Parts: sequence; C-alpha cells; structure tokens
Amino acid sequence: MIEDQEGIRLQKVLASAGMGSRRACEVLIEQGRVSVDGEVVKEQGKRVDPETAVIHVDGMRVQTAAGHTYLALNKPVGMLSAMSDSDGRLNVGDLVEGRRDRLFHVGRLDADTEGLLLLMNDGELAHRLTHPSYEVTKTYLAEVIGPVARDLGKRLRAGIDLEDGLVRADSFKLVSSHANRVLIELVLHEGRKNIVRRMLEEVGHPVQQLVRTAIGPVQLGSQRTGKLRPLTRDEIGSLYKAVGM
Repeated sequence: MIEDQEGIRLQKVLASAGMGSRRACEVLIEQGRVSVDGEVVKEQGKRVDPETAVIHVDGMRVQTAAGHTYLALNKPVGMLSAMSDSDGRLNVGDLVEGRRDRLFHVGRLDADTEGLLLLMNDGELAHRLTHPSYEVTKTYLAEVIGPVARDLGKRLRAGIDLEDGLVRADSFKLVSSHANRVLIELVLHEGRKNIVRRMLEEVGHPVQQLVRTAIGPVQLGSQRTGKLRPLTRDEIGSLYKAVGM
C-alpha cells in the first residue's frame, strides 16, 4: 500500500521487511549500507514504492513486495514433484491445497528421491534458480554399493558422458563407508532429469538412496520429512544474490 503519491519512507519499508526498528534502519541508511535501484542512499526521507523498488542492504536483496511466499519442503519418497496429478497420486500440491497464494515448485525430484524442494510465487526468482545459465548448485547425499575406487571423485569432476551430453560434478566427498554401503556427497549445477542417478549408474554405482540436502545457499538441515517451513529473510536474500538479483 502506497503511503502517498511519493511512496513510503525507506526506513519504514526496511523495518516492515524485518531489518530492525525504524531507528536501526535509519542508522543503516546513514552508514551508506542501503541501496535503492542500484543507487546508495545516505540521506533520510527518501520514499520508495515497496512493490517495485529493488532494495539491498549490505549487498543483499531485501524482499519488500507484498504477497510473495517462499517455502522449503522436505519432499518424502513417493511424493510427485507436481502441483497436481490427474491420477490422484500424492503430490506437492496436496500440501498447499487451499492456500490463497498460487505456489509452484522450483525444480524437480523424482518420486524415489527425498529432500529439499522450494515452493514460491516469485516467478523471476524461480526462473533464474532453474535456468542453467545461473549455475545454481544442488547438493545431494547418495548411498551406493561399495567399495568405490579412489579416483571416483576425480572421474566425476572430470565429466561423465551420458546419452544427452557430458555432465560434471562440481565437487565430490566420501562421507562414510560401512561394509558395502558407501555414502557420498555430490554437488552439481546440472538440472537434467535423474542426473545424479544416471551419473552414478554410469560409473558402476547405482544409487540405493538419494536425498537433496541443499539448493544454492538454502540447506535442508534437520527439517523433518514431509514438512514445510517458510524461508528466512537471509535465505531469501541469499537466493537473490545467487542469481544476481
């Protein structure tokens, strides 16, 4: 809601966005830590339209537009990465049915994979998070049958040639090894269908269990399976930063 034709005072917009009290936000402005539409603001009294202004504090985007929703879901095995299903199968949309805000999921996980999915109604951010040119990383924990060769990480980082092209892991880590069960962590910025399963299948280690633990800077952490939570202000800002917004 616009306060008048000139907009709302910047410190009030920042306070409403959770950046602290109005006085604390005035201090941020005085210190030159706030920019609006690419221009640093140091004087008090500037008015902005929170629906259209692009505001950063310490280089981090602050979401000020009303009506945007950002959620993290720990998708369970068996749930479809879809907002509806004509056959009535369990899907992500079942969890947000009845909400006023029309949400959509960012990226996909196959039904047999659990882990982090983002849901939002911010179309530009969602587009950038999924577009390959922005190279937003995804982190996975994969349980495979071992033992694994010492050079497995080197091979995955060098690139695996699949039927739809070469794919490289950004990083590889051996997390644990017990008997013939090996847990590895893979980080990729690829978004092709079943890419982790296909990579590991190609090198002779079919996936037994797979969990996505992070999308860019947002971590799954201890979030329980099947539960939704709102993203924090810092998480939203870090997603904007990851895609150059």
